[in-house]
Amino acid sequence: MNQKSAESCCCSAKPSEQKEHNQHDEIRNHVRDSYAQVAEASNRGEDCGIESSCCGVSADLDINTLNSLRLGYSENDMNSVPEGADMGLGCGNPHAIASLKPGDTVVDLGSGGGFDVFLAAREVGENGRVIGIDMTPTMISKARNNADKAGFTNVEFRLGEIEHLPAADNSVDVIISNCVINLSPDKAQVFRDAFRILKPQGRLAISDVVATIELPEEMRNDKKLHAGCMAGASLIEDLYNMLEEAGFEEIAINPRDESREFIRDWAPGSGVEDYVLSAYIHAIKPV
Repeated sequence: MNQKSAESCCCSAKPSEQKEHNQHDEIRNHVRDSYAQVAEASNRGEDCGIESSCCGVSADLDINTLNSLRLGYSENDMNSVPEGADMGLGCGNPHAIASLKPGDTVVDLGSGGGFDVFLAAREVGENGRVIGIDMTPTMISKARNNADKAGFTNVEFRLGEIEHLPAADNSVDVIISNCVINLSPDKAQVFRDAFRILKPQGRLAISDVVATIELPEEMRNDKKLHAGCMAGASLIEDLYNMLEEAGFEEIAINPRDESREFIRDWAPGSGVEDYVLSAYIHAIKPV
């Protein structure tokens, strides 16, 4: 390859595409750094490291109360996972719509300290397997330590981005996720890769934050609100279209009006609860 050709290859990206790529990297790096702070603070037994929120945890709220009363988890759920796995980072309970069965292979997108992975492991049993995927090394280390302490043998945790999942094609029965996909700067790619790894008739069952109306520009550009799972929320119609374009069928997106109360506590005084809600999202990969 001559010098001119090499320069052409290196400079082939349009300025607008390069700008978008840089913005995506900036968002991912900010989210990764923010949740590394959460994991490190949790390891020290302190409140979370995000100033405005932790996807649902503000300093004056008890995590167990939040999960049991607001997110749909039971006291038994919280007592059945290793200490430190539940950091209150969700916006719902994906297990409520996942219908997991013994023997299922499950992937949790953005697995954090492993809370939903450990609950799923209990449901799929010894013949099943649950794989947690997270892009934050500190979270992966924390989750692996939690699994070792509690003696879980049917779970594993893999470092990776949810846009490019470290899992084989057609290998997974169910994908769960709790308040993570809204953090991605490329949700369409997340759904395409989720579709790739699911088996035919595999299910997507997630709890996430969605926008009911378009957020103001100042909210969209607020990094704290983005790391707090709010600024990156997509409109319901846009999410539906992304899922459909990825190939999913039987798509259902069900917003939860009662979630306004705890979203208000994530960023008090911001008014973001007027724009976003927690929702349950379910879809099927056809045969």
